[in-house]
Amino acid sequence: MKFPAPLSIEWMADFLSAEIVGKSDKSILGINEIHVVEPGDVVFVDHPKYYNICLSSAADFIIINSKEVTIPEGKVIFVVTDPFEAYLKIVRHFHPLTIPEKSIHNNLQVGEGTVIMPQVFIGKNVRIGKDCIIYPQVTILDDTEIGDRVIIQSGTVIGSDAFYYNTKKNRPHWFKKMESCGSVYIGNEVEIGAGCTIDRGVTGITRIGNGTKLDNMVHIGHDTHIGENCLLAAQVGIAGGTILEEGVTLWGQVGVSKTLTIGAHATVLAQSGVPSSLKGGKTYFGYPAEEAGQKRRELVWVKRIPELWKKVMEG
Repeated sequence: MKFPAPLSIEWMADFLSAEIVGKSDKSILGINEIHVVEPGDVVFVDHPKYYNICLSSAADFIIINSKEVTIPEGKVIFVVTDPFEAYLKIVRHFHPLTIPEKSIHNNLQVGEGTVIMPQVFIGKNVRIGKDCIIYPQVTILDDTEIGDRVIIQSGTVIGSDAFYYNTKKNRPHWFKKMESCGSVYIGNEVEIGAGCTIDRGVTGITRIGNGTKLDNMVHIGHDTHIGENCLLAAQVGIAGGTILEEGVTLWGQVGVSKTLTIGAHATVLAQSGVPSSLKGGKTYFGYPAEEAGQKRRELVWVKRIPELWKKVMEG
């Protein structure tokens, strides 16, 4: 999430009641999680395991709970007791929850020829392109951008919060919501079926590329990037931070784990599970998903186990 205007180091330190360590002449431009940080961003870290990852990332500013670290030249740390609470304070300040007064926000930008049917909810800072059709009971939440000639069927929700939690087992409630301040971008010529859910990025962007088609009841997790001309059949579920390169096909009820990549023009057959990255240009099947030809041969041998066992026992 980018801030409305650049912030000074002194402003941020005062806002968070933080101690400043390090020097920089840069301004703070936004807040992001470690996976998507850019120069000018501030990121938080609250576990020693991830200190070096954050300090060596593209982020110029780090909210941290220890000053006993080596700070790269030109970077600044803000030392606080609880970095996660500092993150939440920033998000709530710059991205507060607002209660809408009407079902379609006044600042909606919509292109010529677009049809928005009754019973549609559209939040603030939404842009919809030309010649789109938005069917009844679609929900398009804040900070969503939709391209031209997009079709969204009834009951779909775009821009819901990420399923993402800060976990600490030394507190009564282990899982604390990492509040989402990201957005959703949907390209041109995209079709989204009925009852789909597309989560916004935690701090970044969930993207769906031009020409991609989603069947009914598809779930896209936060910060997922889906390339152009992908095809996702009914009940596909994709976890957060995953990349589908162009031309990927996922058939019905395929489940895809988080932060992995499926290469261009790969096909995953129905009811398969994808726990790790797959190379492009191949067809996969099963759990864990493997090349379909190999998996089928394995199944043939599995079916022969009783026969082989009988022969062994008979000597």
